Amino acid sequence: MRIGELSERSGASRRLLRYYEEQKLIVAERSPNGYREYDEASVDRVTQIRGLLDAGLPTRIIKQILPCLDKPRVIHFSDATPEMIATLEQERDRMTERIAVLTRNRDAIAEYLETVLEGDRLNATS
Repeated sequence: MRIGELSERSGASRRLLRYYEEQKLIVAERSPNGYREYDEASVDRVTQIRGLLDAGLPTRIIKQILPCLDKPRVIHFSDATPEMIATLEQERDRMTERIAVLTRNRDAIAEYLETVLEGDRLNATS
């Protein structure tokens, strides 16, 4: 697929896709006319990259862990630096905290909605 289709299917702008390619996070083949051509797996890869970026990981770390996303039980990093391990531990802990906050917020919204909807039902029957 060409860059426009990947952009549409992944929700990432063409500019962002070119940046991912520049950072060697995704790979595009070149057709004879010079157009970028992406395979089907690129859609999932871009989604994974965006999720990791949204979680706060820098692209240099994402580049190192991308192989783990394909076969996490098979990959072993012989070159994992103490910095990389510390960064991943910090990001994991930060994500855990964000999940807890999001869970509390979701539960509060659900409780609020339940109360509002129950009030609406009571008012409708009065």
